[in-house]
Amino acid sequence: MTSSPTYPTVLPDQDEWVVCPGCDAITYGRKAARNLWVCPDCGHHHRLSARRRVEQLFDPGSVQELDPAAASVDLLGFVDSKPYPVRLEQARRQTGLREGVLVVAAGIGGLPLVAAVMDFGFLGGSLGAAAGELITAAAEEALRRRVPLLIVAASGGARMQEGPMSLMQMAKTSQALAQLDEAGLMTISLITDPTYGGVAASFATQCDVIIAEPAARLGFAGRRVIEQTIGRQLPPGFQTAEFLLDHGFVDMIKPRAALRGTLRKLLANSRPCDGLADELPPADADTLVQDPLLLGEMDAWQAVQQARELERPTTLDYIGLAFQDFEELHGDRIGGESPAIVGGLATLAGRPVMVIGHQRGHTAAEIAARQYGMPGPEGYRKAARLMRLAAKLGLPVVTFIDTPGAHPGQEAEEHGQALAIAQCIHLMTSLPVPVITVIIGEGGSGGALALGVGNEVLISERGVYSVISPEGCASILWGDAAMAPRAAEALRVDAASLLRLRVVDAVIREPAGGSQADPPAAARRVAAALCSRLHGLALLDPGALVAHRRRRFRSFGVVARQQPATEEQQTGVGR
Repeated sequence: MTSSPTYPTVLPDQDEWVVCPGCDAITYGRKAARNLWVCPDCGHHHRLSARRRVEQLFDPGSVQELDPAAASVDLLGFVDSKPYPVRLEQARRQTGLREGVLVVAAGIGGLPLVAAVMDFGFLGGSLGAAAGELITAAAEEALRRRVPLLIVAASGGARMQEGPMSLMQMAKTSQALAQLDEAGLMTISLITDPTYGGVAASFATQCDVIIAEPAARLGFAGRRVIEQTIGRQLPPGFQTAEFLLDHGFVDMIKPRAALRGTLRKLLANSRPCDGLADELPPADADTLVQDPLLLGEMDAWQAVQQARELERPTTLDYIGLAFQDFEELHGDRIGGESPAIVGGLATLAGRPVMVIGHQRGHTAAEIAARQYGMPGPEGYRKAARLMRLAAKLGLPVVTFIDTPGAHPGQEAEEHGQALAIAQCIHLMTSLPVPVITVIIGEGGSGGALALGVGNEVLISERGVYSVISPEGCASILWGDAAMAPRAAEALRVDAASLLRLRVVDAVIREPAGGSQADPPAAARRVAAALCSRLHGLALLDPGALVAHRRRRFRSFGVVARQQPATEEQQTGVGR
């Protein structure tokens, strides 16, 4: 059985030597402090007291310590090796805190927030009635001030000395976070080592964004308890931040030196704004084409081949070129993370947005790692989670479509592929914020539509959109995949045909030679098109946005029901 490294619960003064429990390196305290108490040799993140954490995270001079009335009481007359009141007094002397949570109002980069910072040195950061009261009071203060809430979690779990009263804090704090959800206020959790038990199973994992320090452990039951219960050894890295990221439970891992910058971007991008900055000129008629007669004729099969070219800009390329301050968010919070869908908070011409899209990659290795841009159910559940966050915060949603379709496989089906796609489509029909979709490459089947229920659906000039791949259609209807060019023509997959059918609202012209010939120019055109469309949609209230989107999709098929079908429609595809 492996054992966890031992730590001092409180770091020494700066004038003392510090021994790293990760690699046994010895560092002078002043050097350790300059390095934010991160080992310069192995990167181990030492535990911090609540006050040291506050000093590191927030703008100098911005911190106001709040003093909600909360104090632990020995309701049970609990005695283990020491009476509970004796343990409390020792913890107070050791930490200088009345209880194990420090509540402050502060700023990061000039942006205000309220923070509840837990101190593991106070009885292992255990969750008792007073600690729960302080977390709750912090949430209520954030609600009163209408600012985001940051929780810095560090805990061994519920405080046993307070029995069922400690258990009730899980519900009490969860209720407080629910009120912030209802008010549309951002909540962020910073997971530090360790975070277990009742804290992990309540407020620490209920925030909109979960950030973890490297190697921080998070779980309900601790490793030792699990190993003793199941009678076998767990794999290395179990319950660490890296394990949790791979399994979709945290959004990101950030070293201590990057925390302030990350938090600043998240805070800045969580606040909706009116209008758009004048950083980009609106798209003109030559860039955003709404008349199919203005588009040149293109062979449908050639359009398919061009849409699939590996050199075409991907979602991450467009995000890097057209957006600012992007922070990628990971995981479906159920147990999965899909590299085939990426998304996160960003700004577009000064306006905070949620951007989500399929991600293929350029090289063979990257394409394989990204599952060929074909998400499993965890990808669609991640996308849905990010859309719900955008709706909560009142931020527009921008989606990029570039996929052959949803991943076809046994595991995807076992995990609910069809249900995940259906839930994504259902959710998009009801989002009370502007939704704009851009088909930047190949849009294949329901795997594309899961990100495509927008108020406006745009397509790059050489993009395609289809109910099935031409190869699949040819195999089913002609029994020969070699008939794919004929199927592509019959399916009307090219941009001009889609515009005539009004499946898309406009076509974004590409630079000469295609978007792959000049990605920065292509990104400027996409950004201008998005800004033009957002200008109009931003004027609509939530109810009007939903009604607008529903009218758009309600219209498909109406004409076909009212007019006699053509001979081609009567006889089927490809006659």
